[in-house]
Parts: sequence; C-alpha cells; structure tokens
Amino acid sequence: MKLSQAEEGKEYIIQRIETDDEELNAFLFSLGCYSGEPITVVSHRKSSCFVAIKDSRYNIDKALADAIVI
Repeated sequence: MKLSQAEEGKEYIIQRIETDDEELNAFLFSLGCYSGEPITVVSHRKSSCFVAIKDSRYNIDKALADAIVI
C-alpha cells in the first residue's frame, strides 16, 4: 500500500521507496525515511500529508507519499 492511502493516526513500517531519483532517495534517508522504519500519517490534506518519522513531523506532497510503500 502507498503512504498516500494510509489511515490517519496508525503506525506503519516502511517496506521500500519506489523512485529512481537518487537525490530524492538521499533526501528521504536524511529525514529518517527508509525500509524498516516506522512512520505515522498524522493527517491527509488535499495535495499533501503530514507524517511523523522518529521524533519529527513533516509535510510531504502526494507524489512523494506515493513513492513510499508501507
């Protein structure tokens, strides 16, 4: 399932990142977003979603959320 389809308030484990863009992979890794890491969708918005990774919260757009498989 893609992160953009996740239920709000539920914790998931990241299975993989589906992108060929190495810069995007490095950016997600710097946020702590990589395989095996827990992630929680705090809320969905029209074109983005707020997520909690480790002790931080981030607002990511729908395209980025579609690249994260949980």
